[in-house]
Amino acid sequence: MANVYDKAQELKQAIAESDDFKELKSLHLQIDEDEIAKKMLNNFRQLQLDLQRKQMQGEQISEEEVQKAQQQFELVQQHELISKLMEAEQRLSVTIGDVNKVITEPLEEIYGNPDAQ
Repeated sequence: MANVYDKAQELKQAIAESDDFKELKSLHLQIDEDEIAKKMLNNFRQLQLDLQRKQMQGEQISEEEVQKAQQQFELVQQHELISKLMEAEQRLSVTIGDVNKVITEPLEEIYGNPDAQ
């Protein structure tokens, strides 16, 4: 029987060698070299984290905060490198989600499929 951890290492390597991962890594390096893009992205990510923290703590998010987040999102989407980065992140996220579904299929035999309920 194959060692699960060996297969996990193979999967890690396959992800690291995928075109989507290589593109994502390249875009991160490019953004790190562009001070404006780096600052814009960091500000946007910090705003996202702050809003998520508030939600998790049960705090109400104001209309002003929602508008600010929307404006920040529109701003970063206009920056070509950041927009490409977000697209690459989304593609890799879909891939990882798909892989997660595949590797958790054996558990459905025991627990059922929670998505189907």
